[in-house]
Amino acid sequence: MIRVRIPATTANIGPGFDCMGLALDLWNSFELHLSSEGSGFSVENHGEGASVLATDHTNLTATILREELERAGVELSGHAKIVCHNAIPCASGLGSSSTATLAGVLFSQAVLRAQAGEDPAELDRTLVLERAVELEGHGDNVAPALLGGFVIVVPDGGRVLTKRIPHVPIKAVVCVPEFKYFTSEARAALPSQYSKADAIYNIGRAMLVAEALRAGDDTLLAQSLNDRIHEPYRLPAIPGAVAAKSAALDEGAVAVALSGAGPGTIAFARHGFDRIGRAMNQAFATEGLKSRYWILDATDQGTHIGRLPV
Repeated sequence: MIRVRIPATTANIGPGFDCMGLALDLWNSFELHLSSEGSGFSVENHGEGASVLATDHTNLTATILREELERAGVELSGHAKIVCHNAIPCASGLGSSSTATLAGVLFSQAVLRAQAGEDPAELDRTLVLERAVELEGHGDNVAPALLGGFVIVVPDGGRVLTKRIPHVPIKAVVCVPEFKYFTSEARAALPSQYSKADAIYNIGRAMLVAEALRAGDDTLLAQSLNDRIHEPYRLPAIPGAVAAKSAALDEGAVAVALSGAGPGTIAFARHGFDRIGRAMNQAFATEGLKSRYWILDATDQGTHIGRLPV
């Protein structure tokens, strides 16, 4: 019926907690096949996470598809098969779960359009984004995943205010240790209140990070990619993360931050990418953790939506 291809994302980007994200050139793709024969849901998983991701209605994409249709008062007749080809590592800080959420919302909208006699691939991206943000609770992954590029996204009275900021091409090295650090744990690690000084610190630096990416100003990016809202509470909980950040900077990275809530660490750089990746690998290895790294371009391409051949 429909295929969607969704990029990885790095969220927060240092001080832009819950409101800034950047799409990266690493992709998950999802296919929805509907059949009049049988009933229920089945899921095929290929690539990253294939051995651990659910293959029934409890799979995140299938769950959201089912719940969104129920919310619209629509019952899916027949059997729905979802095929996932995953290149984004799970629980890495690269937005893998957000691609699954986004796919579920896109599929539900496609089914509703098809049942209304409309083209299932001609989706209202504004509607999709607002619903995906509502489900996620924040938009710094799903907005750049849907729209591509560098995106600032904030809630706006039940709606979503977004601005896609043009940016100079940049590469990043993302190193992901084999360490289970669930989003729920990362959220629970944060304090319930912050000082005015910390709020001012982050607001100013978030604006400077946006300008640094827009202008390709590496000096400004190095000066501004610091945070007091989430990294001081999350970095120490990930063995080797503090050392990995220092190691990447020592090997020539422009600036380094947690990717999203972690455990992945993202190092923006202009050269020496493999050297930076190996240095971060070694920092995690010192703490007994295996890790992998990816060298990724930022991408202005967002979600691709296409029809499957009948």
